[in-house]
Amino acid sequence: MHLAILTLGLCLSVAPLHAQTPAQPQPDAATIMARVAANQDRSAAERSHYVYTQHARVISRKGSTVRCEEITDARITPTATNSTQQLLKLDGRLLVKHHYVTYTHLPDPKDTGNTNVDNGDDDLSISIDDNGTMDRDLVESMRDSLIASNSKDGIAADLFPLTTTTQANYTFHLVGLEPLNGRQVFHLTFQPKNNSGATWKGDAYIDTTAFEPVVVRTTMAHNIPFAVRTLLGTSLPGLGFTVVYAPQPSGVWFPVNFGTEFKIHVLFFFHREIIVNADNRDFEQTHVSSTIHDAAPTPKN
Repeated sequence: MHLAILTLGLCLSVAPLHAQTPAQPQPDAATIMARVAANQDRSAAERSHYVYTQHARVISRKGSTVRCEEITDARITPTATNSTQQLLKLDGRLLVKHHYVTYTHLPDPKDTGNTNVDNGDDDLSISIDDNGTMDRDLVESMRDSLIASNSKDGIAADLFPLTTTTQANYTFHLVGLEPLNGRQVFHLTFQPKNNSGATWKGDAYIDTTAFEPVVVRTTMAHNIPFAVRTLLGTSLPGLGFTVVYAPQPSGVWFPVNFGTEFKIHVLFFFHREIIVNADNRDFEQTHVSSTIHDAAPTPKN
């Protein structure tokens, strides 16, 4: 009886101590993004020790009709400053005179009038009208500028304001905590500082433990200037990007998926919808060699 009373008394005396333990304070947006910037700067350097494959699909579509589509596999080899790409496979199709012509190679830069394509049987030399040429050029230009850039990440480096340099042009606001992709994340919004010249606004979802981005979504912060739209009839409604990050077994975080879908209106008559999706996969960590330099030799007697 006395033992039971003593045990109950201990439980009652200990319980308030647990209830009164203060919760860890939640960091503010500036603190979170400062840690993200430092991690991104470090990750950018560590990504130079990986090679991987990028599987990409780029489409130019008018209404519901696909005008041109290219699916590629490329081997990405990052360097200390950028990356090199080796095209491993290309499957393309181009709408020419109401039927699709397939091809498996990039056009010859010396070719000025005809495009060599593979129709499944023999190589053909087909004169493609301006619309066909424009669609293929558009698809390949989008791939080159957005995902075949010189970034080590396999996506254009200036699309996401996460590094120390780019963060200086943006303000961040902490929305709160959320679950996302099996992780607990800080949800932040960002937009350009006044007169910073920055392009994007959007949402960043930051892992609460690793302080690395899990998902970043962007849209244009400013419309194309009215004078440009008036003179050229140019607009890009819906332009924005989504990138998904994940850690490798070594702990280095990499972008693993990049996607965008937007429309292009140029010169009042050219209207297209562009779809880009790229997956980075088959990561391999390269061996890092180092050289140990001995101290200055001891002078001989």
